[in-house]
Parts: sequence; C-alpha cells; structure tokens
Amino acid sequence: MNKKSVLVSGGAGYIGSHTAVELIAAGYDVVIADNLSNSDMSGVEGVRAITGVDVPFVNVDCCDREAFAELFAKYDFDSVIHFAAFKAVGESVADPMKYYHNNLLSFINIVELMLASGKHNIVFSSSATVYGEADELPVTEATERKPATSAYGNTKQMCEDILRDSVAAYPQLKGIALRYFNPIGAHPSALIGELPRGVPQNLVPYITQTAAGVRECLSIFGDDYPTPDGSCLRDYIDIVDLAKAHVAAIDRMVEDKNKERYEIFNVGTGRAVSVFELVNTFERVNNLKLNYKVAPRRAGDVVAVWADTTLANNELGWHAERSLDETLKSAWEWEKRVRNIK
Repeated sequence: MNKKSVLVSGGAGYIGSHTAVELIAAGYDVVIADNLSNSDMSGVEGVRAITGVDVPFVNVDCCDREAFAELFAKYDFDSVIHFAAFKAVGESVADPMKYYHNNLLSFINIVELMLASGKHNIVFSSSATVYGEADELPVTEATERKPATSAYGNTKQMCEDILRDSVAAYPQLKGIALRYFNPIGAHPSALIGELPRGVPQNLVPYITQTAAGVRECLSIFGDDYPTPDGSCLRDYIDIVDLAKAHVAAIDRMVEDKNKERYEIFNVGTGRAVSVFELVNTFERVNNLKLNYKVAPRRAGDVVAVWADTTLANNELGWHAERSLDETLKSAWEWEKRVRNIK
C-alpha cells in the first residue's frame, strides 16, 4: 500500500484542485475522482498545468458503489481526502433529500470501501457551520456544536459522527475532520480558482463577478448587526493555506504522529473580518470601485464566527500565511483570466 498516495474525491472542485496541487508539491501521488456535477475538467487541467504531473482522473459518482469500488481496486493509495459533497445552504433547505442522499451515501461508501480494501487514513472536509451561532468567540474545537439550521450543515455534523464512530470501531482507520471557515482566493498562477455554476452563493465570487461586469450589483445582507460596522464578521482563509492544512493532516496520519485516532482541527486565520472590510480591501488592493448596496438581512446568517486556530498551529504545525491583500488580489487575477479581462 503506497503511503505517499492520496485519493482526492471531489478533486476537480475549488478546494479539491488546490489541495491536489499542494499534495503533489509535498511529494504525494494523487488520484482525482469527481463526477463533475459542480465542476469541470478545467480544475484537473489546472492541476496538471501547475504541477507538470499527468494526474490520473476518474469520472465517477461516489454514490455509485460499484463504479467507486472499481476505482479502489485499480489504484494504489493509502489515504483519502473527501470533498465530494453538495454545499449550497439555501438549496439544502429547499431540497434536503438531495443533500442527505449525496453527502451521506458518498461518505458511507468511502468509509466502507476503505475498510474493505485495507486503506487507513481519511481527512473529512467539514465546516465551521457545525458551530452555528456560538455562545463564545472565537470558537475552539471544544466549542459545542449547535443544532444545524440546514440539511447541508446537518450532513457535516452527521459525517463527522460517522467518522468518529468508525474510527472508534475499526482499529485500522484513522480520521481527521477539518472544520473550514470561509475559503477565498485563488492559486497565485491564476490557473485554478473558484468558478461557481450559476449565481455565486459565496461572497468573494460575487464580488469578483460584479467587478467583472457579470453581476450588476453586489448585495451586502444587513448593516445593522451588533458588530463594529454593522455587517457580519467572518474568518476568511486563503485557499492555498487551506489546501496546505490538508497536507499537514495527511502527513500527521502517515507519519503516525496523531495523538488520537480521530481528531478535529479548525482551519481559519483566527481573525474576524467584516463584510464591509472585505469589500473595501478588495477595492483598495485591486484599484477599482464596486457597485454594491445594502440589502435586508438574510435568513440563517449568523452574526459572527471566527476560529481559534491554536490546536492546528501547535499540533499540525500549520499556520495561515497569506495576507488578505494577497488573497483578494489572487481572486481578481483569477476572475480576469477566466473573463479575458486585461
């Protein structure tokens, strides 16, 4: 079993493609699996262009047990990073069964196939959404999980529980859940970045598409929150820094440095940034003006959440490194390349 080989499910997507690049840079062999339901081959081609490696790609739905089992039989890897999940909060409220079927079944298949084929290490792509409206900030890994306000959030909690219970029951498994905060930005090469299908659900792609003229106006949902400038506070983590956290997590398990067989780490910057600060920083670093307006609050938005990253810093040896200025420059460089803006 090749300890230096990783299957990246959902690897054609935004976080998956950046993680594949950083794994390869760290000396891992990578296999990308994706059904391209929310991505396309440009992510895989970008990984190949950046790394110079002809990364194997398998077009497979992780919910298709039989097809997925063929991939497990064909490729020699010891670790899995699981990104393949639907992630639109609003859609998950409107169509919860779509989310429960895809997000739970895909993960159950992975765990069962890992057990059947003797593979050992799994990193699960979790989310700060599991904390909900936290009673104390910043949140630590010991902060209580609040009842989910969406099917999406509930699937993250449920998959964490599936991983925890599986690791407890099956001695050959080790697992790490990484709770992301708000990934933004793009690779410095501008060859991969965030390209949502349809109307962006996340703030930065909406900002860059507004700057590019794809969207007429950016809406800032609420300026009357109990925060310094009235807008929500979030922890925005650079996508390359986030990708490197996955490498650190895999290293930890491969090198047998984990203190427990199941661990959880927050992956953020530890800094709260308001929506207005993010917009103003984007305008400043890219020397442009955005057309934006204040709109009513959006249902389900928490006032503030940001990470205490002490555990990841100390145990994984990982730190967020890129500045907000660098990150927002990279987001605009990516958007310009995609839109052929000079």
